[in-house]
Amino acid sequence: MDEFLRSRWFWWALALGLFALEAMLPGTFMLWLGFAAVGVGLVTLVFGGLELWMQWVLFSVLSMVAVAMGWRWRRTHVDAPTDQPLLNRRAEQFVGRVVVLEGPLVNGSGRARLGDTLWSVSGPDLPGGARVRITAADGSRFVVVPVEL
Repeated sequence: MDEFLRSRWFWWALALGLFALEAMLPGTFMLWLGFAAVGVGLVTLVFGGLELWMQWVLFSVLSMVAVAMGWRWRRTHVDAPTDQPLLNRRAEQFVGRVVVLEGPLVNGSGRARLGDTLWSVSGPDLPGGARVRITAADGSRFVVVPVEL
């Protein structure tokens, strides 16, 4: 194991592992550490056998520099507001629509059809076929109120 830690392949394996973690975890922190590992891998490739403690010091310094650059980049590239804020929130797109209950709302629970899909709804007890307005989306369940004629 000590031989592997001293080889230049360790830094490439560490970089690959950090990039794989970045793909699985939210955020971008591991990406910058992966770039630091690539930097140490390049230095050991060019300059050969650096002492192990020098490699770790270099990794620490490069990690701090990479994370600082990542924070700076993130601050200057703030996500712009979108003109379609509900694009990937399908249930919330239906808030405000009037639908007909598929069956009765019993004990505050029932189903309504929107297009070709049956959705769970919650609200006051109502008979089947009643017209209701969707007031909120709670996960994949709609909160409804009766529509006055």
